[in-house]
Amino acid sequence: MKKMKLCRGGVKAALSALASAALVCGLLVGCSSQSANQASSEQQSSLSISRMASLEGQQLDIYCGAGMTAPFTDIADLFTEETGCVMNVTYANAAQIQTQIQTTNDGDMFIAGSKEEIKPIEEHVSKSIDLVKHIPVLAVPSSNPKHMSSIADLADAQVVIVGDPESTPIGKIAKKVLGDAGLWDSLMGAGVITTTTTAPQIGTALANGEGDAGIVWKENAAADGITILDSPELAAQVKVIPCAALNSVANEKAASTFEDFLQTDEVLDIWASYGYERA
Repeated sequence: MKKMKLCRGGVKAALSALASAALVCGLLVGCSSQSANQASSEQQSSLSISRMASLEGQQLDIYCGAGMTAPFTDIADLFTEETGCVMNVTYANAAQIQTQIQTTNDGDMFIAGSKEEIKPIEEHVSKSIDLVKHIPVLAVPSSNPKHMSSIADLADAQVVIVGDPESTPIGKIAKKVLGDAGLWDSLMGAGVITTTTTAPQIGTALANGEGDAGIVWKENAAADGITILDSPELAAQVKVIPCAALNSVANEKAASTFEDFLQTDEVLDIWASYGYERA
């Protein structure tokens, strides 16, 4: 039997052809795998509201910080539209909500202004998920009567509007930032600081030309008649808005569906339309 022989050049050519074929196959498999992984990742990163289950005849009882009334009203309305679930939402400041949860041991979820607002009721919370960033800003009426440009300039203000530091997250931030700047005690002592029970009240006052400046959430300053100033001190105080599931949840199916809903692109886009950023 004769054995076939390949010349050295023929062997190289054959090996080269095999290597090229393997490379092409590898690239095709790699691209296919990459596309599949990317598609899977995209599906996992954002659920679609079209996958929400029908919840006709069911309801959820939710607490939400008053500063988030506008975006959360849109979110709650959309959830009802998509699922039929009735949304009973209580809007109030953090201290009022914490007291109600502690005294009644009732409700399904708490949309808090920051993670810190969950700590006083953590024994009532089973889990929480991060939603969006809560960004505090230094704002002034557009006329800027006292020519404010920084936190330090508040030393010359006659009226500075902030949230109540005992009951609101934005008030706690204002007290810390002004305290770190050595201004809180002097401004309080001089009667310069005016407090409100909710963040939207600060934005409304500034838009109406009241006060010289205020410390407020970014979304509450997104109105005509208000100018936001750069403030590194406040940029360092950005918080995250969580959704805290309460131990007293009465409808696990509706609550779970709503948690999924809160993580969809449609809902995150609603937050973004009001000036919030994804956490």
